[in-house]
Amino acid sequence: MEISVIIPVYNKEAFIAQCLERTLSQDFHSFEVVAVDDGSTDASGQICDDVAARNPKLRVIHTPNGGVTAARRTGLEQAQGQYVMFLDADDALLPGALSMSYELITTQEADEVIALYQNQNGDVFDSGCRGYVDSRDIIKNFLATRNSFQPLWGILFKKELLSGCLSFTREIIIGEDILTHIRALVKQPRVYCASHCSYLYVQGLPNTRKKTLQHEMTYDQVLYESLQPLWPALKPWYQLHQLKVYETFLDEKQFHVFKDYYYKLRGTLDGQIPLADRIAFALPPRIGYWPVHYYKKYLRRKSKQIFTYSSAEPEAQ
Repeated sequence: MEISVIIPVYNKEAFIAQCLERTLSQDFHSFEVVAVDDGSTDASGQICDDVAARNPKLRVIHTPNGGVTAARRTGLEQAQGQYVMFLDADDALLPGALSMSYELITTQEADEVIALYQNQNGDVFDSGCRGYVDSRDIIKNFLATRNSFQPLWGILFKKELLSGCLSFTREIIIGEDILTHIRALVKQPRVYCASHCSYLYVQGLPNTRKKTLQHEMTYDQVLYESLQPLWPALKPWYQLHQLKVYETFLDEKQFHVFKDYYYKLRGTLDGQIPLADRIAFALPPRIGYWPVHYYKKYLRRKSKQIFTYSSAEPEAQ
């Protein structure tokens, strides 16, 4: 078995059948699909079982609800492939995704292959990188919240690279995919950036998860520990991550977070932090809110490719 595609599934009955159909129709010669039903309370688990009864490439694992990271970890433990790709249950793989990424990871002797991805409107997200790229540059991109690379899904990994990368607490429910990928990247693998588009990301679906200060404090601690192998080079980027999250809290008028947590950054910021972020942080929270709010408002308007989800089947290009 060459590739295992791992799909964590929780209450995705409106999407999972199409997700499985597109995945199982891949033209690759040797792959399996491992769907981990994470204690769904809708028909998701039954739909997976029905598809598995008709297609031997699909294995379904039913577990009590433990969260998406635990579901991915279970899938990884059960995976029989030498290589692993994660897929979210409301997204899909594009035709040729497995075969093209497999060819690159084997011929280029890479540890992971990052391809391009697109949304349901056909907009392609491209980091601009081609060929081998320094794993530290990808980590910096994540910490600066630039989102040029997909966090975790649609990337073909050597299975052993992911060892120990999915061991953190269930409390981390936002950004867990980026954290998983960062844990792999600090091992300084050979990362190859491809030019093909492999993943269909359905953008604009409702998301009820909300980041809290307690969540962010937990996330920061795990992130700090994860970055230690490369800490001298990544310390400024870790601080930039903290400032970006602080700015998000300001934009939501959660002014208390400064006194409750972020004040500790005062006087410790690395000189490499962009001046605009340092100024926003130096201002009193209720004053800093205004430049942060209007800048974020500008960014939201600029990206008014805000993609309205349609129940119609997305078109793959």
